[in-house]
Amino acid sequence: MEFNHIPVLFDETISSLNIKPDGTYIDCTAGGGGHSSAIAQRLGKNGRLYCIDRDPDAVLNLKNRFSGEQNIKIIHGNFANIRSIAENAGIEGADGVLADLGVSSYQLDNTERGFSFHADAPLDMRMSKEGKSAFDVVNTYSERDLKRILFTYGEEKFSQNIARRIVAEREKKSIETTLELAEIIKSGIPARARREGGHPARRSFQAIRIEVNGEIENLAQNVEDMFSVLKAGGVLSIITFHSLEDRAVKQTFKKLASGCECPPDFPICVCGKTPSGEITLKGISPSDEELENNPRSRSARLRSIKRLK
Repeated sequence: MEFNHIPVLFDETISSLNIKPDGTYIDCTAGGGGHSSAIAQRLGKNGRLYCIDRDPDAVLNLKNRFSGEQNIKIIHGNFANIRSIAENAGIEGADGVLADLGVSSYQLDNTERGFSFHADAPLDMRMSKEGKSAFDVVNTYSERDLKRILFTYGEEKFSQNIARRIVAEREKKSIETTLELAEIIKSGIPARARREGGHPARRSFQAIRIEVNGEIENLAQNVEDMFSVLKAGGVLSIITFHSLEDRAVKQTFKKLASGCECPPDFPICVCGKTPSGEITLKGISPSDEELENNPRSRSARLRSIKRLK
């Protein structure tokens, strides 16, 4: 299956990076190469682009897509390790860093990867194809932990019922496939509620996927690390698809853009803190036209911050 992915908020994202022909840019979640290709087209012979992805399928696609491009380097890695990746690549300061969070269209549509509840496949959901899988989460986590994950990451109000049903079913036999899990989730939701808000397994599958890939765990620190590899004047742009992701990015940007932290009753500043960054975009949403062309973009939000020092 070809690695296709429709980048959301495409024009807004590329514009936010204010690309310089001789600049250095990092696409932390390069995926199908849509954003990367647009960045590369704006670079001159002295410009540099580093494309990072944790998915080996994406890395293979990127190597094929940008074969022969001397100023583009493909790196198999996780943006959670951006500081060491930048150091190993000899990047002394980036003019722009981009992260498009969440799952790609390729991963959702490639049924054998086990992300979708629409087709039967082994329970997997690993973006990196390594480590803990959805099978491990579903079959080994305690009922309490399953409930926590479903409620926190999926905002599933029937998380207790679903967790109880999962535990009961796995006592009979291991839960092995996506459709098997989807039916169990469905059985934990009252009939009337199943008819509302799309497929009844959507929220739970999202929650399990986030847990498998650690998508929100340590995200605030990851954002600070991405910001840290910028040079002064460089821009960090992040696209989120989940309210918890967006909150972590928003709060971290606010922290980076904050100055004095002295108590309000202090007559003068004694902490001496000044802002490290300036927020340049605050939660841009897709246009009506984009929503019509790509319904998956509905929850997307774009935020950008410029490094000041």
